[in-house]
Amino acid sequence: MATVTVNHEEKYHTAKKWQIGFFALNNTATNLYMFLMLFVSYYATGVAGLTVVVVSTILTFMRIFDGITDPIIGYIIDKTESRFGKFAPLMVLGNIILAATAYITFTFTHLMPDSLQFAFFVAIHIIYIIGYTFQAACTRAAQTVLTNDPKQRPLFAIFDATYNAVLFTGGQMFIAIYLVGKHGGFTLPLFSELKYYIIIISAIFTCFAVIAIKGKDRKEYYGLADQNVKTSFRDYWPVLKGNRALQMLVLAASTDKLANMMPRQAAVGVMFFGILLGDYALSGTIGLITLAPMLLITFFGIGKARKIGLKRAFVMGTWIALLFFGVTTIFLLSIDSTTISLTSIGLVTVVFLILYSLAQGFQSLTGNMVIPMIADVSDYETYRTGRYVPGMIATIFSFVDKFISSLAPAIVGFAVALIGYRDSFPEVGEALTPALLLMSLFLMFGIPMIGYIISLIAMKFYPLDDKKMEEIQKAIADIKKESKEAV
Repeated sequence: MATVTVNHEEKYHTAKKWQIGFFALNNTATNLYMFLMLFVSYYATGVAGLTVVVVSTILTFMRIFDGITDPIIGYIIDKTESRFGKFAPLMVLGNIILAATAYITFTFTHLMPDSLQFAFFVAIHIIYIIGYTFQAACTRAAQTVLTNDPKQRPLFAIFDATYNAVLFTGGQMFIAIYLVGKHGGFTLPLFSELKYYIIIISAIFTCFAVIAIKGKDRKEYYGLADQNVKTSFRDYWPVLKGNRALQMLVLAASTDKLANMMPRQAAVGVMFFGILLGDYALSGTIGLITLAPMLLITFFGIGKARKIGLKRAFVMGTWIALLFFGVTTIFLLSIDSTTISLTSIGLVTVVFLILYSLAQGFQSLTGNMVIPMIADVSDYETYRTGRYVPGMIATIFSFVDKFISSLAPAIVGFAVALIGYRDSFPEVGEALTPALLLMSLFLMFGIPMIGYIISLIAMKFYPLDDKKMEEIQKAIADIKKESKEAV
């Protein structure tokens, strides 16, 4: 076991940087499918023929179902011990299910008779959710075996933030500039081409992640190993009830997740870039322009986290994100938004790009800190009760996280219906009405701001600062040391 020696006591096990970087690709592998499903509403309404409210409601209830399956899959993760490890087999299984269900959804749903289309879409999406949960839960749960060094654990966020920035920025550009132009909108050929890119790239990333975790996915890294307290399914409620750190992180991160998901809803992007700014292609181009500032802010923030701890860095990033989201909203209300242009760049465009880059950068920073913070919470549970239940911790987190963030498609669907779009979503190039202006800003910036306020309140009661985490790792190391000496 690789260790860092502090005060002559072995407290930390570490990973090589390439292992951290490669394992972060597991999250990117599942985020590829999340990105694909951000556009499924356009497939379901524009190609398959389902209505806006029906699709929005389906996606909301499916995400709630996603959360319900999480504790079951978390229990399976905690009970899994094979010659191939605890996490790697479930990562591969999840990715295979994701590939199969994505292919079936975008290949056969529109071919079903009208009477079967709804049931077919729901049934395949249920299976998709199970595969997604298997792979995504391992990203969070396996953080505990990857490293427990407080100087190293935040590094995951740097890799994860970089990959996510490239994925969501590059992916949006690829769709907005290339695929939409090539196929004349969100048409069947667009989805037919996109699904193959997602399936192939996600499979490659999963292979890299499995290689990275292979050397760490061993029993000696599972909490207190043989001393772990045996845990049953009925222990979920006591864990959630007794772990204040888990409660507060769930509240803070799930509202942050909702804030992060809202601007990424396809309809919100169309409303903001395609109607309010008047040029949907800007969604990709501006994303590319803001990519470098976003990454610089993330690198700066993670550097601070390695010095002051994840909690204090998370709070700092949330405050700054709240500030710039508010300033950007006020700025857009005070100008003619259609004057923002990259072909004739003026002062208005420059100010917008600065404000938007800072807002998106700090939003990305807080979002990417959550996964290593879940590992802290899992270690806290081991310290508090002797239980090593990373699957349980990760999926309890996911359950509430998904329940709250599942509101995103429903909020968008009912919001656009409220301003008159009951049978279809707003389309690129429509006239900007006062209702569209206010609703676009509310969905793009208003809801995220509400989420950040809730996060800041939750962090007031989150106990795991840098000093507490050092105490936790020392206590766990002492128990292991005493056990070895007793043998």
